[in-house]
Amino acid sequence: MVHTCEAVVVHCMDFRLQHYLNDWLEKRFGKQNYDRVSWAGGVREFAIVKTQLQLSKQLHNVKQIILINHEDCGAYGPTGTKEQHVSDLAYAEEAVKSLYLPVEKYYLHLNGEFERIT
Repeated sequence: MVHTCEAVVVHCMDFRLQHYLNDWLEKRFGKQNYDRVSWAGGVREFAIVKTQLQLSKQLHNVKQIILINHEDCGAYGPTGTKEQHVSDLAYAEEAVKSLYLPVEKYYLHLNGEFERIT
C-alpha cells in the first residue's frame, strides 16, 4: 500500500508554539496530510533532519518541504538571532536541493506570526 502526503514540515519541539503550528498546518494542508519532523532547534542540527526529509520523500512521496525556525529558541541559546535562523534556513534549503522538491522557509514569532523567508 502506498501512503502519500502533501508535505514534510520541520519545526522546533518548543511547546510554546505548538498551537500556532497546529492551526497553521491544518489550514494549509488539512488534517493528516503532512509528515512532521519536530526537533529541538528546528533545522539547527540539519544532518539529522535531512535523513528524515529523505525518508519522508521515499516513503510518502511528499511534494514540498516546509522549514520553520522560531524566535527565542532555547536550542540556539544566545546565538539564536533572527539573522542566524535565516542563515540556517538558507543552508538547509541549499542542502536539500538534491531532493528536487520546492522548499518554503518561515521564521515563527512568539506571537504566532509566520514570517516567510525568501
